[in-house]
Amino acid sequence: MLDTQRLRSLRSKADQALGRKDSLQTRLNQVTQQIQTLSQEDLLLDKVSNVFRHLIDKEICDGVTAVEKLLSDGLQSVFDDQELCVTSEVETQRGKVSVEFVTTQKTTDGKTIQGVSSDSFGGAVTTVESVLMRLCVLTKRGQRPLLLLDEALPAFDQDYVSNMGRFLRSICTTLGVDVLLVTHNPLLSDYADHSYLLRKKDDVATFTKVK
Repeated sequence: MLDTQRLRSLRSKADQALGRKDSLQTRLNQVTQQIQTLSQEDLLLDKVSNVFRHLIDKEICDGVTAVEKLLSDGLQSVFDDQELCVTSEVETQRGKVSVEFVTTQKTTDGKTIQGVSSDSFGGAVTTVESVLMRLCVLTKRGQRPLLLLDEALPAFDQDYVSNMGRFLRSICTTLGVDVLLVTHNPLLSDYADHSYLLRKKDDVATFTKVK
């Protein structure tokens, strides 16, 4: 009788152990399935991330090409007696695209000058590029196309002032950009749709419409 009771107790414990084993096996299977699912999701997200990175890099490279052309056309329009153009150096640093614009000039003696405009060229070249870069940023951000140029063109040789005036006017006409220009150079005002003369006397400013 005692052996029978002991056998039943052992059998009950064995059944309980088997039950726990089945439960643990089921849980293990569930966890294994979750790991497989998460691994597949991680792989998919990695592929999606690579696709987005590729699309972003492509958009940057396409945008860089458009900026190159815009800057080159602008420089050639203003400095029509010089061979100036802009190219870009695109690199990937720490997983991010880095862009540097380089200005190139071919001189009459066949030499080539190349470098960042602010370091290798005069203020006039830098000014034209700066104006156009600001215009690119305004367009890219969907902001109102309005350029505010407060004495922003002081470095221009007189030979190029008229070219710059015509160039700004063409930007307004073709791109629908408004330009508010403050200048001491009357030649630039000749290309404006509206111009005003500002006089200051006894700390009182008066505006007189010129055209």
